[in-house]
Amino acid sequence: MTDITLITGANRGIGRATALELVRRGHDVVLTYRSHRDEADAVVADIEAMGRRAVALELDIADADAIAPFAQALRAALAEHWDGAALTAVINNAGQGADTTLATTDAATLDALYATHVRGVYLLTQAIAAPANGAPLLADGGAVLLLGTGLTRFVHVGRDAYAAMKGAVDVLTRYWAQELGGRGIRVNQVAPGPVETAFSGWEGNEQVRQVFAEGTALGRSATADDIAGVIAGVLDPGAAWVTAQRIEASGGYRL
Repeated sequence: MTDITLITGANRGIGRATALELVRRGHDVVLTYRSHRDEADAVVADIEAMGRRAVALELDIADADAIAPFAQALRAALAEHWDGAALTAVINNAGQGADTTLATTDAATLDALYATHVRGVYLLTQAIAAPANGAPLLADGGAVLLLGTGLTRFVHVGRDAYAAMKGAVDVLTRYWAQELGGRGIRVNQVAPGPVETAFSGWEGNEQVRQVFAEGTALGRSATADDIAGVIAGVLDPGAAWVTAQRIEASGGYRL
């Protein structure tokens, strides 16, 4: 059976690196993008050049009304490209950040973070793994992986609202592991520390890179490939007895 993994927000950063790492391990990939279709197409082309199959579908995870149409498009893509096979894994990677403090965070920022990191993740996982109508798009024995953050353990001033939403991911990991465990579905979370990507806002900044390296036990800052390897390892059959876990991938940042 071919492993087919859905990765949200995989046109760049950790999502892209994870897609390519899983392809190297024999997976086919359905990837989503909210914008930058050209980047998503480039990832698909890279995957096809590696001899695997990939499809890119548009999705704004923060738009609750987009979830049901996306699930329909996903079902159609699975029917067209994989003869109707179900997904073997779902990676909730898409996200957005915010750099505000208690004094400066407004309602719009809170709503946007909640829509992306809590409501969107919840509704998408529900539509794929436990739909009210129709067969699930995630196979029994499959896996759900959530992207958390090291910021639920250590503190960076200005990231409280973002970290609070990721705190909900901590809770959902355990609850969904219990709810879906009867179908043999594992649910885990990978929580990165500082990672040098466009999402982080300090990509290419040598001064910031050095600051994070000095605070990390392994003596350097992380790349998207570092996190991709951890995600792929959690999804590996060798980790089949691991569920309901928060796995921090920070290189020992702020121990």
